[in-house]
Amino acid sequence: QVQLVESGGGLVQAGGSLRLSCAASGSFFRINNMGWYRQAPEKQRELVAHITSGGSTNYADSVKGRFTISRENTENTVYLQMNNLKPEDTAVYYCNADVPIYNGEHFTDYPYWGQGTQVTVAS
Repeated sequence: QVQLVESGGGLVQAGGSLRLSCAASGSFFRINNMGWYRQAPEKQRELVAHITSGGSTNYADSVKGRFTISRENTENTVYLQMNNLKPEDTAVYYCNADVPIYNGEHFTDYPYWGQGTQVTVAS
C-alpha cells in the first residue's frame, strides 16, 4: 500500500503564491510518474502538472509560466509552486503517483491518489 499526504493548501488573494507538497509513504521500491490534478465544483478533475522520475515535466496550458512542479526522489515527495494565482485556480488539488506493481508476469503502474487539499483564491 502507498499513502500520499498533501499539504500547503489554503486561502490566498489573487496574485499571491502557495506551495503544495505531497509525501509518499508505504511499501514500494520506486515511484514512476507523479503529478498534480485539480477539481473545481461541478467540473471534471483535470491535470495541472506532471513530472517523470527523470524530471521531465508538462503543464496544463492554463498554468504554464505560473506553476512549477518538482520532486525529491530521495524523499518520495512532489511539490507544486503556484505563483500569480487567479480565482479560476480555486479547486481541490490532488496528488497522484504511479507505482509499479508486479502482477506475477510483469510490472504495471498503479495510480495512487492523495486525499486532496483545498486551494481558494480570492479576487
